[in-house]
Formats: sequence, C-alpha cells, structure tokens
Amino acid sequence: MQATRKATLYRMVTPEHTCPYGLKAKDLLERKGFEVEDHPLTTREETDRFKAEHGVKSTPQTFIDGERVGGFDDLQRHFGKPANDPNEPTYGPVIAVFSMTALMALAASHAVYGTPLTMRAAEWFIAFSMCVLALLKLQDVESFSSMFLGYDLLGRRWVRYAYAYPFLEGIAGVLMVAGALDWLSIPVALFIGTVGAVSVFKAVYVDKRDIKCACVGGSSKVPLGFVSLTENVMMVAMALWMLAAHH
Repeated sequence: MQATRKATLYRMVTPEHTCPYGLKAKDLLERKGFEVEDHPLTTREETDRFKAEHGVKSTPQTFIDGERVGGFDDLQRHFGKPANDPNEPTYGPVIAVFSMTALMALAASHAVYGTPLTMRAAEWFIAFSMCVLALLKLQDVESFSSMFLGYDLLGRRWVRYAYAYPFLEGIAGVLMVAGALDWLSIPVALFIGTVGAVSVFKAVYVDKRDIKCACVGGSSKVPLGFVSLTENVMMVAMALWMLAAHH
C-alpha cells in the first residue's frame, strides 16, 4: 500500500476573513490524496510574521516534502493544471450563457407543449439569450458602455446609444418571450442587431482589431469576433422570422 503523502499548509483564517485560496489549496491537496497539516494564521500580525519569516508576499503557502511549493496558482501548476489567468481571453461566459438559455428554452417548451423540440423553443432560446445578455450588461452600464464605444459605429456617433443598448436589448427580449407588442420588439431587435453585426464585422474583419467584446458586460474577457457577430445575426434572424410569421 502506498503511504499517504503529507503536505503542510499555512493559510489566513481570521474572524474577519477566511482566505478562499487557502480553502481551495486545502481541497486540491486532499483531492490529490495528501494528508494536510493545516496551520491557520488567525491574526494579521501572525500572517505578517509568517510572510516575513519565509520571504513571501502572500498566503496561502504550501510545503510538500519540506519544499515550498507556493500559493494556490503555484500548487495548480505543481499538479500540472494551468493556473487561472484573469486577463486571458475566453469564450467561457458566452458558452455558459447560451448553454443555460438553450436549456431554459427546452424546459419551457416541455412545460408548455409537452416536448422540448418545438419551433417555439428555438424562438425562446434567442429571446432568453437577449434577456440574460442584457442582464449582464445592466449590472454595470458604465463599464459596458465604455467597452461598447470601442467598436460600435452608432455609439461612437451618439454616445447615449451605448447607455440605451442594454435596455433596448432587454425590452425586446422580454417582449419576444411573451409574444407581445411585436410592432415594438421586431424593429428594436432588427435595428440593434443590424448595427451590432455591421460594427463587429468592420472592427474584426475589415480593421483587423484585436479587442474585447462587451456582449456579456464591461468586465468581459470575451474576444470580439465570430461569436459576437453570431449574437447580432441571431437577433436579426429572430426579428425577420417573427416579421415573416406575422405576414
């Protein structure tokens, strides 16, 4: 039988603050089969003293076989896992939104029609996506507008449009979910979707710019590109579909 490996962990645990990375480090070590000798640093003074003694700038700190591995990111790399880079471009947020809204649409269709596979489910998917994307933008309209103005053609000419966009997207999405006031939701979705698609196409494929997309909010690390273009094209397609369905 293989002997249990041991690791020593020093992490901040005070009445005011329990370090989340300390908890993550402890969990990762235990999942890797280590017996963790846990040393909570219960005061700011104790934490500062530990950092000074070991010449480190932060906690938690992990030691394996007497050798210092480092903080949580260092521990991840020690086990062959890439550490999280908060500045690295990622499509993760968009994938999460579209996956969830697709499941919501299928669930709603099943609840109403008894089957998830309906044309209404496809319509709800786009409408739910518009609502959720608007919600993410509305969390910080100021931050969204700053990023949006980096590439939107109409926003650059009329700054107030950057502030209005999340509200327009949300209103159109809600009305499309309800199937109400088509005379309002269709032109709004058609307008913002068309302007958005042209703006993204110009920025990415004409100007060849490497910038971030504001589609999931102003703190987004999602690259401006095909996914952003698809989002706008979906809005246009939804508007045209509804327009054709009512004529």
